[in-house]
Amino acid sequence: MSPPVPPEISIVVPIFNEAPNLQPLIEGLLGVMRPLGRPFEVILVDDGSIDDTHRALSAMQPENPEMRAVFLRRNFGQGAAMTAGFDFAKGEIVVTMDGDLQSDPGDIPHLIAKLEEGYDLVNGWRRDRKDPFFSRRLPSMLANRLIGMATGVKLHDYGCTLKAYRADLAGQLLLYGELHRFIPALASFYGAKIAEVAVNHRPREMGKSKYGISRTYRVLLDLLLILFFQKFATRPLQFFGLSGGILFSVGLVIELYLTWVKLWRGEDIGGRPLLLLGVLLIITGIVLAGIGLLAELVVRNYYESSAKRIYAVREVLE
Repeated sequence: MSPPVPPEISIVVPIFNEAPNLQPLIEGLLGVMRPLGRPFEVILVDDGSIDDTHRALSAMQPENPEMRAVFLRRNFGQGAAMTAGFDFAKGEIVVTMDGDLQSDPGDIPHLIAKLEEGYDLVNGWRRDRKDPFFSRRLPSMLANRLIGMATGVKLHDYGCTLKAYRADLAGQLLLYGELHRFIPALASFYGAKIAEVAVNHRPREMGKSKYGISRTYRVLLDLLLILFFQKFATRPLQFFGLSGGILFSVGLVIELYLTWVKLWRGEDIGGRPLLLLGVLLIITGIVLAGIGLLAELVVRNYYESSAKRIYAVREVLE
C-alpha cells in the first residue's frame, strides 16, 4: 500500500459560529480544488464557537478525507486561529479565507497561479465589496489608506482574508491582537514579494458578521506596534534614546534660559509654568533613555537565549 501523497496546497479557514455556512463552504471548496488535480487539504480552525459548529464539523470530516478540523479551547481571535492553521498546514502553498461564504473559492486558482509567478504573498482585493458602506467599507478604505501610508506597503484591501502564501512565509507569521490585518506589512518585514489580485466578494446570506467599526481603535494601536516592529524591533535604544534625547535637550534649553533670566535679569522664575515644564522634560528624557537601555537588554537576551535570528533566509543554493 503506497503512502498518502502529502498535500501541495493547504487551505486554512478560521471560523467562529458559522455552522449554517459549513456545508456549502466545504462543497464549494472541494468543487474547485478537486478538478485541479493537485493534492490539497482544507483546515477549518474552530475559534471557540458556541453554536453547532463542533457537531457539524465532526459529522462532515469522515465524509471528506481532504478536510481537517482544529478546535481551539476558547475564542482566541481570528489572528490566533490563522496562526494555528499555519502551524497545522502541510502544503507548500497556504491559502486563507473566511468561512462566511463571502469569499469565492473560485478565486483560489487565480491566487495560486499568481503566487507561482515568483511571489511570496498574493493579497486578495475585494474590488466590488458587498458590505454596508458606512459601517464596513468606509472604515476599511480609510484604514487601507492609513496603513499604506504608514508602512509603505500600499494595497487596496488589507482586510481581505483571501490570500495565498508560500509556506515558509506563513510559518514565520505570528498573529495576535489585530495583527492579521497587517499581514502584508509583516510579510514585507521579512522581505517578501507581494502582489494583489482582484477577487469576487459575495453578500452574506447566513449568519452574522463578527467584525465591525468597534475594532477601529484596536487596529490603530496595532498599527503603532507594526511601525515599531518595522523600524526598531531589534534596536529599541535608537527609538527611546532619540525621543529621550530630544526631550532632555528641550528641557535643558528651557532651564538654561530660565537660569539666564534669573541671574542676568534678576526676575523671579519660581512661579513660572515654564520651569516645571523644563524639569518634566528633563526627567522624562532620562526615563525614556533608561527604558531604551532596558529594552535593548531584553531584546539582546531574547535573541541570544532563544537562538532566534534577526534575519529571514529566502533561498540557499548548494
